[in-house]
This record gives sequence, structure tokens and C-alpha cells, in this order.
Amino acid sequence: MKKPSYFKAKMKGLRAERIVQRIETSGQAPQARFGHTVTAISKTKVILFGGAIGDTGKYSITGDTFCFDIAGRSWSRIDRVTGLAPSARAAHASCAVEGLQLVIYGGATGGGSLASDDLYLLDLRKGDDEGSWMIVPVVGSTPGRRYGHSLIFIKPHLLAFGGNTGNESVNDVWSLNVEKSPFSWNKLEIQGDSPKPRVYHSACLCTTGSAMGMMVIFGGRTNDQSALNDTWGLRRHRDGRWDWVRAPYKNTAEQAFSRYQHTSLFIGSKMLVLGGRTNQVGEVVPVEAYDTESSEWVKFPSIQRFRHASWTLDSEVYIHGGFENETPNIPTDSIVKLDSSKLLGRTEPIPRSIPEPKINLDQNRPIPRVSRAANKTPEIRLASNVLVLMGGEQNDDYSETVKKVPIDRLQEEGKRLGVKPLPPSATKPQIITESPSGIIVDMLLKTHDWNNLPEVKFVKTATDLNRMQIKKDSILSLIHECEELMKQEPNVIRMRAPVKIFGSLNGQYIDLLRIFENYGEPSEHLGDGDIESFDYLFLGDYVDRGSRSLEIICLLMALKVKYPDQIIMLRGHHEDQQINIHYGLAQECRTRLEEDPAEPSSVFASLNRMFEYMPLCAIIEDKIICLHGGISQNLRTIEDLEVLSKPIMINHLPQTPEQQAIMDILWADPCENERELGFKPHATRSIFGNIFRFGVDRVQKFLSDNKLGCLVRSHECVMEGFERNIPAEMITLFSATDYCGKYKNAGAILLVKRNLEIVPKIIYPLNGSANSWIENEDSLRLRPATPPRWKPR
Repeated sequence: MKKPSYFKAKMKGLRAERIVQRIETSGQAPQARFGHTVTAISKTKVILFGGAIGDTGKYSITGDTFCFDIAGRSWSRIDRVTGLAPSARAAHASCAVEGLQLVIYGGATGGGSLASDDLYLLDLRKGDDEGSWMIVPVVGSTPGRRYGHSLIFIKPHLLAFGGNTGNESVNDVWSLNVEKSPFSWNKLEIQGDSPKPRVYHSACLCTTGSAMGMMVIFGGRTNDQSALNDTWGLRRHRDGRWDWVRAPYKNTAEQAFSRYQHTSLFIGSKMLVLGGRTNQVGEVVPVEAYDTESSEWVKFPSIQRFRHASWTLDSEVYIHGGFENETPNIPTDSIVKLDSSKLLGRTEPIPRSIPEPKINLDQNRPIPRVSRAANKTPEIRLASNVLVLMGGEQNDDYSETVKKVPIDRLQEEGKRLGVKPLPPSATKPQIITESPSGIIVDMLLKTHDWNNLPEVKFVKTATDLNRMQIKKDSILSLIHECEELMKQEPNVIRMRAPVKIFGSLNGQYIDLLRIFENYGEPSEHLGDGDIESFDYLFLGDYVDRGSRSLEIICLLMALKVKYPDQIIMLRGHHEDQQINIHYGLAQECRTRLEEDPAEPSSVFASLNRMFEYMPLCAIIEDKIICLHGGISQNLRTIEDLEVLSKPIMINHLPQTPEQQAIMDILWADPCENERELGFKPHATRSIFGNIFRFGVDRVQKFLSDNKLGCLVRSHECVMEGFERNIPAEMITLFSATDYCGKYKNAGAILLVKRNLEIVPKIIYPLNGSANSWIENEDSLRLRPATPPRWKPR
């Protein structure tokens, strides 16, 4: 059943004067102009550059720079900056690349001439009076001279699209990776359909919803002077490919106005299109909104401007300069503010690429916030709600068993839920491939069939047509491929959000499938897979304690080979032959593979050789450090980890600071009491005599010294699957449920969104989950499980 349109309901009774407000400003305001750019470089500042001033027949191109303070509503001229500023120009393009930095490219200089193809950077990190211009040094070809184009930054890629070269409009896309030196422009070779060549279109970045991460263009004018009304999204695949996706329009719904010399921007998942001109001179065009989730266009009262500039702050949209219909030859200097919430209602929060100034952590606040530095990258915050998966009854609508629970009520919710029977199975067709990794992924990634899986057999020769047999040679081949990949990886992996983080799994294959089923799986399967949108980070402890270590490690290795840049597997303390020979993996290999673990050619020995090449740490967006255990008094900087050479052997009686640091990264835990400071011997895990606990003060110092904002680690069972330590800016994460069949703990993963909001997603243990552990009362006396940090329910 089609839902009633909330947009259309809001449309009734709206008038332009009700949704816009003229802003009175002070200070040294710029002259009225058009064809300029206004770029938000922080939450409180925007920078205006260039444009044309004057009136009919007396226009002149400018190259001046102004700063507008949004909170104070005051203008100031920026004229004390050093370096070589861009020449005067209009119809150029600009965008912010980092906090307090922007770039400018192209434009027209008047008299039919075009600006150079230099890329200019304005850096205001030291203040408006100490800023600097520079020409970014670029090698090789460039997009060339052009005007009426667009420039969008999708970190780390700066994208230039379209515009007019002086002879014709074009539809090419050029990319510059700001993290690769020397800088160079690369023309993207895009297969498939592409937008028509155009000039004076709009482009904006979508940061949430189904179009998240896409540069979305709208409208523009063709070479034959016709206005356009099409919408396209440019996306980058995880394998480095780029392609265009044409946005679907509903045939039965209202269609967008064709227009050019307009602007567009996103409010949540909805794109607002403001102003512009059409094929008919003087035609009034409405404000329009395109919902990327429903593919519907909705019209609102007109705010008629063209060749203007716009920007957004939360739900407020600001429009500056350009021409108004009443005076189409005389530009305006006014700023009007549009409250989009009056049009769109409440929308989802907009992820920010520009953070607030540094906020001190307050233990009394429900959402802890940390920040590395002002105007660098988004602040990290833990979401106030958690997504919880509960076991459903056989006849339940399974989609209703994931619910949102406030974090402060999580313990109470867990007590109330109770454990229920397994959900029904559903079959899903699998794509059959011939490589060992593809075969194993197809066989083991059974996210909808986890409660009805036939037993996986490990054999020398596969004979059963149901394909639930894995050849030993296939495992050895997979280990070799994975080891070669890990040899090329650094000890410290740099990652970009969004990322899903998994804690210790300990052979709990069913828990892993349950998480994949309900919170997305690393595949390209329509409806289930999200590997195009998320990287996956695993914090170690794949094996031991649980009864299906081989399924876990084989599936993750196969995914690693299939998606080498998207699947990151860190080393845990069980990825160590001195541990897993006693805690389950060796016995599982002995019984299920019928091999002697002591043989150098065995799967057991091969796995442990591969483990020695695993990375130790990952850092997300230069702010969130992720590892298995903890920090070390012998670890001062991230570089101390990066310089360690592979293979990394673990010495349980460390003789050097480096050996002790490796032990701590894999074994260390936080102090039990937040008031304890420094490093202290770890009595619970002191079987080797050199394991330590670390205090809140040590975490804070390490994060500060390395300009980091948060530590995510695993290693310890925690009752709700995750536990946050607010003073230490630290989260402990554990993904296996009902640890050792004894504690009835939940499991969790963390979703790190593009704006660095961290959302916990939880599963609770199932009835009969104790059967998935190899531990019993006798074995636990020999190898006792470390109790959870929280008291069991």
C-alpha cells in the first residue's frame, strides 16, 4: 500500500514568506554579485570568493575573499593572507577539503577568456589574518580550463565534473586523490550510461541513506541551450571502479522542473533544489525536493534566485547573492535563510565533514563526545540507542525482532527479554564459483539458513553434491592466498568510515551468521550485502573455546581473499600457536581434518604461520584506534608498531620492550577500577607473568600523544556485548554470545558511520547456545575462562 506523502501534506498553506527569513548582517559586507562561490569551512564560517559585480552592461569580475560568521551574522574581508591568490573569476567551482581549508578551480575571467587550470588552496587553519593561498603542485594532465562546472570532495577524492571548455559543454569526470603524492588529476574511465554534457548544473554530496557517498548532479544546460531535469549519482565501488547511476523518477508522480544556474544541497537523504532558470525567460521555478529513498519529487513555493550561492547548517539553508526575478540584471547582496524543517519535517541527523570545536568529555552526559582537534575531522560520539536482535518464535515476523533500545536501559531490557527458540530458515540462492575462496564463501555464508545447516565435512576429496564438504587442499590454498595478502599489509591499517567492527568470535560460527543476517553481510547480494558501502574490521580471537573454529576462520579467510581491501583481520591472543594448541583449534584440526597438528604441512601449522603476518592495529579516519588487547608502557607512538618487522613471533617471556609491547597489544586489559592509574600486573591473566592492566590515565595520554579520539578493543567478555569507559574514551567489544556456555552474555558489533557516530548492534544468546562451546566443567578447571567485566545476569 502506498503511504500518504508527508511532503504533500506539508505543502498546503505554505508561502515563500513563511519559510524564508531575510538575514540582517553587519561588518564589511561584499558588494552584490553573481557567479561567486560560498563554501562552508567550519560550522560557524563560510568563505565567499570571486564572482561578478555591477549591473546591466557594466559587470566586472572580482577576485576578493570574504568570511561570513554565521553565529554573529557579520562579514569580514580576508586580505591579509599570504601566497599567490587566484585571479579574478566567476562561474568557478570550490569546495572544502578539510576543516578551515578550501580549493578553487576554473572559472571565467571576462571577455571570453577562461581562468587557468591551476588548483588553488586557501588554508585558514591559523586564523583569518594568518591564512595562505597556494597553487597545489600537480603533475600530468588536468581537467583543463572550464567554467560552469562542479567540484566535490569525497574524501580522499576531489572530483571535477562537466562545465564548458570555451567551445562546448562536457561530461567528463576528473579525480585527484589528496592522499597520494605527487598530486595528479586522473580522468575517470566510466563504463555504461553517463549524463549528457552540461554546464551550470549543480552537484552535492549525499551522506546518508541509499545514495550515501555519491556525488549527485542535477540539471544544467546542454550545448543546444536546453535546460535539463535529470539526476545522476556517481559512486565509487570498493574495487576502485566508478560508475554513474541515473536516479529513478516515478512516472505517475510530479516531475522536476528543468533548470540551470541553480544550486542544490542535501538535508539528510533529501536533495533540495533552489532557484535557477528554465527554457522560458522569467519563468518562476519552485523549490523542489527529491527523496532518494522514495524517488519522489515534491514542489514548494519559489525562492527565485539564479547564479546565487547556498550552504546549509543543520536544517537551515542559506542563500546569498545572485539575481532575483524582479531585477534580472542587477545582482543582490542579501542573505535569506530557509528553515527546511518547515518543508521536510524532522529529518535524520546530517553527518558532518566539519566538526565543532573541541568538546571536553562530561561523565554526566548521556552521549560521550571526544575530539582530536577543532576543524579537523568529525567528532566521535556513541549513539544514544542500540539495535538489539532477539530470538523470535517460529511464527513471528522475523523483521520485527530487531528493536531499538536506549543505552541507559540496555541492562533492564536484557533481563526482560528471555531466550526464545530459533527463527525459521529461509533459502537464498547462492552464486557458484570455482575458486577456493568463492566456493567456501558460497558454502559458509548461509546467513538465512544458520538454524538448519548440515554439518560441514572436511575431506580429502569432495564427493557429495550438496557441497557442504570442504577439501583440505582448498583450505591450505586459501591459507596461502591469505598469507600472501597479509604479508603486503602494514602492521597498522588505515581505514575510512563507514566500518563495521567485530569483537572476539571464539569459534561461534552461528553468532557470526546471525549478525550478518540481521545487520548486513559482506557480499554483493541484493538486499543482504553491503560490501559496497562498508569495510569490515575484525579484532581477533577467531578460534578456540568454540566448537566451529574452522568454519569461522575459513569463512573470514575466503572473504579476505574475495574482498582484500574491505575485510581486515587483526590478530588476537588466540592467533598464537602456544595458545591455540591447548584451547581448541589443535584438537578441532586433529578430529575434523584427521591430521597431526605437529606436522609442518598441517592446516593447524599453516594457519599459525599465517597468523604471524596479521596486522596488529587499525586506525579509522585518523581518530579511532582498534586493536585486540590494550596499550603498553612500551608503546609511545603508532610508529612504534609500524616499524615492527614481520613475521611477528610472540614471546610469552618477553626480553625486549618490543616483545613486551606485542604481548600487551594482545593481552592487556583495563584496570578493574577506574580510579586505578598507571600500569599494574594482571593477576587474573598472570599465567605467563608479564601481562598488565592499564589505567584511565594511560589511555588518555596515549590518545592525546597520538592525536586520537577513541580506543576500541576486545579481549574481554562484557555482558551487553559492548562496554564504554567514558573517562578513558574507550569501548570494549565482544561478539560471541553466552561465553563458554556459562555467562549468558550478549554479543555486539559496532557500526562506525561516516560522521564517526558509533552505533552498537546487539544479539542475545539463543536456547542451546552452550552446545556451541567445547568447554565443560572439567575443561574450564584446566583452562578457566576470564569472567566478564560485568556481573552476569
